[in-house]
Amino acid sequence: MPATAVGTDADGYRSLLFSIAYGMTGSVGDAEDIVQDAFLGLTRARRAGTTVENLKAYLTTSVTRLGINHLSSARVRRETYVGDWLPEPVVVSADRPGPAEHAELSDSLSMAFLVLLEALSPVERAVFVLREVFGYGYPEVARLTGKSEANCRQIFARARKRIAPDGQPVVTPSGPVRRAEAEELARRFFAAAEGGDMDALLDMLAPDVVFHGDGGGKARALARSVTDPRHVAQLLVGGLRRVRMLGASMRAAWINGRPGAVTYDAEGRVASVVELDIADGAVRAIRAVSNPDKLGHLGPVSDIGRLPQR
Repeated sequence: MPATAVGTDADGYRSLLFSIAYGMTGSVGDAEDIVQDAFLGLTRARRAGTTVENLKAYLTTSVTRLGINHLSSARVRRETYVGDWLPEPVVVSADRPGPAEHAELSDSLSMAFLVLLEALSPVERAVFVLREVFGYGYPEVARLTGKSEANCRQIFARARKRIAPDGQPVVTPSGPVRRAEAEELARRFFAAAEGGDMDALLDMLAPDVVFHGDGGGKARALARSVTDPRHVAQLLVGGLRRVRMLGASMRAAWINGRPGAVTYDAEGRVASVVELDIADGAVRAIRAVSNPDKLGHLGPVSDIGRLPQR
């Protein structure tokens, strides 16, 4: 929605609203729809003569409650999802800033974190994201969710126990130094995979590495997660060999605040997105999204990996 439709004052909160909605849904498209609906609600309220004194509070409350409603209906679809579910990737080019609506997207909203949040109920997820990621106090969380402050404290404690039973911090944003180190490791990692250097790959893979793939039953992807480092390395080398044979290429990018790459076919269409989870100088997890339904926000989607429709 153009800024003139809601006023430039409201449009200034767009990136924050998108980040909250994305943290709650794990979907770029759904987050954009929720923000759009919140702006439409504001427009209708103003036309009806409603005076909105605290615009930020009005919009964040609207987005939070729209997100809870959306999650309640989305849970049924997630339960019948084919294969591993991964969030829609937020991609920022490695050499230039991303769209303005992603400016406030926290590094905390990694794919790993968003997958963890799938274990929570809609209200638990809202409370946890607002408190843990965006740092809202309990009085604000209570106002945004429509729950009592005491209830929000209980909900947050229950949610944290469910996804971090050992009490370890859930959010671990990376600083500039770690970012630079991770970017260099990712560069060497993809170079080794493209060159078929198994020994170099194995040196960079953590012993407990996990490879997740999300094709949603619509594109080529792993049927189940792979954990053996040698098997993971073989999959990477074989996959990139196929990429080259098809005339496709990979470009470095930042995926949800983590280093990774986007695969484009010979015509420049998006084929897949790969995120690397790096810690202690090694790749701990690889998450690859090839489901075409989750790539459309990045541009035209390739058909090189699509499965035949039944």
